Amino acid sequence: MILPLVDGAGVPDSGLAGAMVDLMDALGLVGAAIAVGLDNLFPPIPSEIVLPLAGFAASQGTFSLAGALIATTLGSVIGASILYAIGAVFGRERSLAMFDKIPLLKISDFERTEAWFAKHGSKAVFFGRMVPIFRSLISLPAGVERMSIAMFLLLTTTGSLIWNSIFVVAGYQLGRDWDKVEPYADVFQKLVIAAVVIVVVGFVAVRLREVLRERRAH
Repeated sequence: MILPLVDGAGVPDSGLAGAMVDLMDALGLVGAAIAVGLDNLFPPIPSEIVLPLAGFAASQGTFSLAGALIATTLGSVIGASILYAIGAVFGRERSLAMFDKIPLLKISDFERTEAWFAKHGSKAVFFGRMVPIFRSLISLPAGVERMSIAMFLLLTTTGSLIWNSIFVVAGYQLGRDWDKVEPYADVFQKLVIAAVVIVVVGFVAVRLREVLRERRAH
């Protein structure tokens, strides 16, 4: 069982974090998978809180660290796959209408994610797993555009495993100080975005050089 609050420290017993703790305490690895899957299906639930809590639960013996990593990644993939299926089955307009009914989200969030996918394709699916909001929404345009399901699952699993491992292991190592992980999430996300920009700029530069060489050859 997960240990309760002691002297105001440790895991909160109320609010979103408390609900996630109760879920994992009651259902074990299934609870961890559900908690992370909900993060994908309902973006306002932040994985930066859920994942370190899964690590904390592992440190308290609720389940193993390896189990936490597998369960959280499986939850991410299942949640992302559901959104992919919605995009593929219902198409853009109906997916957009459904999205518009989700509290705390805006149509502009969907449109920005859609534009990012149109521009970066597979890179957006991989790196998007490490960026808030985008990690959930990127599955919709991938489904709408009928991206190869095998490639989608590969990129989603790989990206999710990297992201989840960082926060689950950090929560495991910090134990009751799991909440100290969250402030570093913003820094890591900015590094990911910077990496995407560098890759894209490099790709464009190489293509421009090829075009210039072809023109000079003619």
